[in-house]
Parts: sequence; structure tokens; C-alpha cells
Amino acid sequence: MPLTYYMQKCMIPVGSLQKPLLEYILHLLKRHGIVETRLLVGYKREQIVNYFGDGGRFGIGIEYFVDNPELGGSGGALLNAARVGAFEGADVLLVYYGDILSDIDLSAMVRQHVENGSVATLAVAKGFQVPVGVADVDGIRVRGWVEKPLIDLNAGIGIVALNSEALGKLEALVDGRKEVDLMGDLVPFLIEGGKRVDAYFTDAFWYDVGSTEKYEKIDNGQVDRLLV
Repeated sequence: MPLTYYMQKCMIPVGSLQKPLLEYILHLLKRHGIVETRLLVGYKREQIVNYFGDGGRFGIGIEYFVDNPELGGSGGALLNAARVGAFEGADVLLVYYGDILSDIDLSAMVRQHVENGSVATLAVAKGFQVPVGVADVDGIRVRGWVEKPLIDLNAGIGIVALNSEALGKLEALVDGRKEVDLMGDLVPFLIEGGKRVDAYFTDAFWYDVGSTEKYEKIDNGQVDRLLV
């Protein structure tokens, strides 16, 4: 907000060419040979459909699946699409959140997922930069200050590979709930159930366009290189 009053978030223009964010994502998928895509759409979906159509002019195939508002959340959207056959016959699903810019090696990620026989593989980057300054405080005295420090942790970047078994687990999670989150609910459920969940570590560029502040700070030069 307030930009999303007027447009779908994945249609916000980025880079010096002012192309929709989603176009950069689809370009990355195509570069790695993923040319049949399923877009799970809801809010202001007409903007997406009108721009991308069937994907022909972008050299890919696109099918659209409208979200069912009775079951919300990212996990709910995935399950709603699965219930109407969006992923029929697929052994592996690559789920890519619509507000993430990256040049991650998707081919290597999927290859690792398949070779390891994982139920889920999460794209993870080492280190996360806090968007604010952090104070070292003793009582009320500030002993030190670090501006936007880089924390040593494994940050999920909104890209996950799942095998078909994981979709079945989503069904088990619903049971009267109004919302199911893919990362917050399904991934912990798989881990607690003893299923193999792996990390795919990447040092690739990634940027979460999740707020007006983040949008305003996009480096156009970095974004433009994603279309090369």
C-alpha cells in the first residue's frame, strides 16, 4: 500500500525499462527451461491476464488458476490449484513467490532436490541485512550502534521445490482452518513428520519487493541485469 490500491503487486514496474516484476520472474524460469507455468491469481488478476495472456509472446505457456477465497494463505492457494488439477502428472513443483527478484540457479536447485529425494527444498541465502540500525544497550546506556547489520542466519528467499507428497500433506493441514501458509505451516509440518526437508544454499542476487520502502530502494542497474 498505497501502490497496490491501483495495481497487483507483481505488476509493479521495476528497472529502467519499467517492466512488471512478474516479467523478470518468468524470464528467469524460461532461462532455466521452465516454459510451462501455472499462475495462481486473485486480487486484480485481470491486470496479469491482460498483459501476459497465454504467454506466447514471451516464449512460454501460461495457465491461470483463480484462488478460492474460502481457503486463504500461500498454502491455501497451492492446494486450491491442486484440487482442480493444476499440477496433475507433475512429480516436482517449483513454487516462486510473486514479489521476489533473483538470478538464482533454478536448474541446480531442482537438480539437488531430485537427486536427494527431498520432499521439500528451500532456497536459502546466508546472511540477512536488517533494514534498521541496531543498538547495543546496557540498561538505558547505548554502548554501541551498528547501522543495518548483516546477521549470520539462513534466510529463506521465497522459492521452494516440492514433490507431490507435500501436496498430500497440505490436505492434512486444512481440517477446518481458514488459512494455510506454505512456509509457516507446511514446512514445519513436514519436518515434524520426519520428512526430508533440505536447503539449497545460494549466493545469488535476491530482493524481496515486499514494501513501499523496499520498492523505492530498488537498484535499477541490478534489476536490468536480470533480463540479460
